[in-house]
Amino acid sequence: MSRSVFITGGNRGLGLAIARAMAADGDRVAVGYRTGEPPEGLFGVRCEVTDPESVAQAFKAVAEEQGAVEVFVANAGITRDTLMLRMDDAVFEEVLETNLVGVFRTVRTAAAGMLAARRGRIVLLSSALGFLGSPGQTNYAAAKTGLLGLARSLVWELGARGVTVNLVAPGIIDTDMTRVLSDKRQASLTEMIPLRRFGSADEVAAVVRFLAGESAGYVTGAVVPVGGGIGMGM
Repeated sequence: MSRSVFITGGNRGLGLAIARAMAADGDRVAVGYRTGEPPEGLFGVRCEVTDPESVAQAFKAVAEEQGAVEVFVANAGITRDTLMLRMDDAVFEEVLETNLVGVFRTVRTAAAGMLAARRGRIVLLSSALGFLGSPGQTNYAAAKTGLLGLARSLVWELGARGVTVNLVAPGIIDTDMTRVLSDKRQASLTEMIPLRRFGSADEVAAVVRFLAGESAGYVTGAVVPVGGGIGMGM
C-alpha cells in the first residue's frame, strides 16, 4: 500500500537513505530540507523546523502533493560542538531549538492528521552517543535524550488512535560528517564499536523502514540502537 511519507532533513545523509528506501517500497515520499537542493526523483519542500509557519506550509504542500502524512520521520538536526564551559547560551539553545523543539513542532503537526485518520507511524532519529554522552556535545546530547521523554509521552497520547512512536538511535555511521575525520580519529572511534566498523546509512534506513511498516504495528515506545554494539541496553 502506497503511503504519504514525510522526512525532515531528507536531502542528504541518513534522511536521504531513508527516503530512497521508502520510495523503493512504493511509498510517496516527500523530503524536507533547509539548505541545498531536493534530491532527484523525490518531492522536495523547504522546511525550517525552527519556524512554525515554515512547518505549517511544508505539511500543507506535502498534503496537496501526495495526501495527508501517514508516516513521519523526524531526522532534521544540527551540531554545534564545544566544551560546556566555552559554550554560550545561544549555541546551547540553537541546538535544542532545532533538535528537540523542532521535532516537537513537526510531530505535533503530523500527529493531528494521524489522529483524525486513526493510524500513523512516527519515527524520531535520536543518537546512541546522545545517551552515552560525548565531550563537547552537552547541547546535542541533551536534545537527543530529550526525544525519549517526548516519544514515550506521545505513545500514551496517540496509541489509542493507532499511532506508533519509536526512536532510532544511530551510532557512528559512515556519512559526510565522519568521512572528514582524520584516519587516526576514525581508528579510535572504530575501537569503541564492538563490531569494529562504522555503520552505513542503509543499515539505519532498514530499521526505520521496519518501524514505519505494517510488521511493526505492535511496536511503540521502543529505542532501537543501530550502532554495532554502541548503545546496547539503552
